[in-house]
Amino acid sequence: MLVCLCSAVDAHATVKPNILFIIADDLRYDGLACNGNPHIQTPHIDRIAQDGINFRSAYVTTPICSPSRASFLSGLYASTHRIYNINTNGSEILGDRLITFPQFLRRAGYRTGFIGKWHMGFDDTRRQGFDEWISFKGQGQYRDPVVNENGQRKQLSEYMTDYLNRKALEFIEQDPKAEQPFMLYLSHKAVHIPYLPASRHENNYPDYKYKPPVSADDDLRDQPTADARVKKKPLPYTNRVKAKFEVIQNFDALPEPQEPRWGRGKDPESNIRDQMSTLQSVDDGVGLLIAALEKRGILDQTLIVFTSDNGFLQGEHGIFNQKRVAFEESIRIPLLMRYPPLITPASASDCFVLNIDIAPTFLELAGIKVPPLLQGKSLLPLFHDQQATDWRNAFFVEYFMEKTSRSFPSWQMMRDGDWKYIHYPNLLDADELYDLSSDPHEMTNLVRTEGTAAICQKLKKQINARAAELGRTRSNDF
Repeated sequence: MLVCLCSAVDAHATVKPNILFIIADDLRYDGLACNGNPHIQTPHIDRIAQDGINFRSAYVTTPICSPSRASFLSGLYASTHRIYNINTNGSEILGDRLITFPQFLRRAGYRTGFIGKWHMGFDDTRRQGFDEWISFKGQGQYRDPVVNENGQRKQLSEYMTDYLNRKALEFIEQDPKAEQPFMLYLSHKAVHIPYLPASRHENNYPDYKYKPPVSADDDLRDQPTADARVKKKPLPYTNRVKAKFEVIQNFDALPEPQEPRWGRGKDPESNIRDQMSTLQSVDDGVGLLIAALEKRGILDQTLIVFTSDNGFLQGEHGIFNQKRVAFEESIRIPLLMRYPPLITPASASDCFVLNIDIAPTFLELAGIKVPPLLQGKSLLPLFHDQQATDWRNAFFVEYFMEKTSRSFPSWQMMRDGDWKYIHYPNLLDADELYDLSSDPHEMTNLVRTEGTAAICQKLKKQINARAAELGRTRSNDF
């Protein structure tokens, strides 16, 4: 990304809170107990919501690892920062040149650390803006991984999540008497495929039974792209036939060697049971970090954020272990924040918030002038007015087809209130329209239904305008 942004520290800022940002991988919105999951046990993550705010309508602007992470860091859409997918072409270069909120925080006096998955390209070397750097190449490994600790590569003999939690604790416990604020970006590999739990959690949830979601029985007649994904038909799609529920693992849709499941089951029940068990180690770490902040006496001076880089489908529309679609299960994420000086405990917001809102939120909270070209909005107003009527009522999401996942075409989506329009720019007669108020499972495509022409025209016009706007900002002088 060829960007030159200028920022100045607000001289009137009086308090610079610590920032602990924790991001899981492929964790869907309802993967937490506080978001309605009746099976999972996440008491420490849930505490963030109990003590703070739960953003119940949080979304990513591109539902796949690399572009989503770049958007969290930069406050920009993928069309602007140009990290479009997880293909290797150019990602290492753009990921290294990305202008990120940690760079601004470090210039403003923060001690900054990055621990975990970077995955914008497969280079694990230090990026600008971080005093402490611990990462690994690509997806990394759950078991006995190789990591890069501040320029030194090490072969470990331990579980990845436990290692990342331990290094995060060490970062927080450094200089216990120092007044310098810190920003720690803790980026977990979990709960990504292949869902390998820590040994202590391997037998969690023995009573869990997989129940296919409502839309698993969707006949897909009105969703040509979803039908093609299940049936594995070549583009363009012409036939629309009833499709049965199938499990699509898509382990082949990765540009790097995949760590095996080591004999653990590949059926839906085994996958989801192990995914929940894998999250347990993340929750363990959240508990340890909260305890460490409490011990230092700085818990209430620290903004704690927990989120995910995208959602995940677990059988919806016959799709399993995937996120490259515009369905709610793919684009919606958990987003929890705890900061007692500004956030009322146990509060919740249903306003539309996006991953591009994280960067401007952190900058404003630190007293840093938010660069005007950032495309997100600071969430600070929602700390005080959780249901603000003057907040955004529509948002745009985009996805770019990857060489490694050609079953998933490029698409653009506009959500306006309960209306949702999905446009496939490279396909004919494949667009989709849903009314989520009456069809929350997105099973009835209304794009050709009598009486919907006006809303289709309105939303497609919004899509075209937003795409054009983002295309104009994708230039060397932005």
